[in-house]
Amino acid sequence: MSLQTQIMDEIKNAMKAKDTVALEALRAIKSELLLAATASGTKEDLSKEEEIKLLQKLVKTRKESARIFTEQNRSDLAEPELAQVAVIEKFLPAQLSEEEVEAVIAKIITETGASGIASMGKVMGLASAQLGGTAEGKTISTIVKKLLS
Repeated sequence: MSLQTQIMDEIKNAMKAKDTVALEALRAIKSELLLAATASGTKEDLSKEEEIKLLQKLVKTRKESARIFTEQNRSDLAEPELAQVAVIEKFLPAQLSEEEVEAVIAKIITETGASGIASMGKVMGLASAQLGGTAEGKTISTIVKKLLS
């Protein structure tokens, strides 16, 4: 079942349940999917990788908003953002723990023989491709820096 179909089914369920937070998050996903499809100009659906990147972008945006709201002592605005994150994350593949990500990156570093911060771009590219969708870019970047320095 495509992501678009899943989203439409979930929107119907959220409407029936009168779940406004889920409905808002699902409509945001639907909107982004439509924008991405029209931007590419093709009739084909987005690839799985493109869908995952789109969902990760939505999660990152909401987490950043929640962080800013929390810093400004606006928990009334931060809570709905975090609730939307939970709804969106249901459509993402299971996220790896930091230890699992570190193990994968350590393996990449040994295979490529990378050493020092100068090799960070090479390692990041391989790690992002290998871990695509299962770890945030920020987490990958932090661990790569730690292991290369």
